[in-house]
Amino acid sequence: MITDLVNHPPHYKSHPSGIECIQITEHMNFCLGNVVKYIWRSSEKGSPLEDLKKAQFYLNREIKRLDVEKKETKEAD
Repeated sequence: MITDLVNHPPHYKSHPSGIECIQITEHMNFCLGNVVKYIWRSSEKGSPLEDLKKAQFYLNREIKRLDVEKKETKEAD
């Protein structure tokens, strides 16, 4: 069997449930989807620490976005 590294990479299908990461992340915004993606694959590809730092980067971006949104909502009230 040939592995499809573009559409179905093994590190995205490694969860014991058989669910691909994209089946979950496509229902999230970009930053949160990336957080889940990098955590999901952290032990499957390359450096776990690097992937966890990437997840942290996207989580911090989302937190900043929500902080700004909250401040703008308060100013509009």
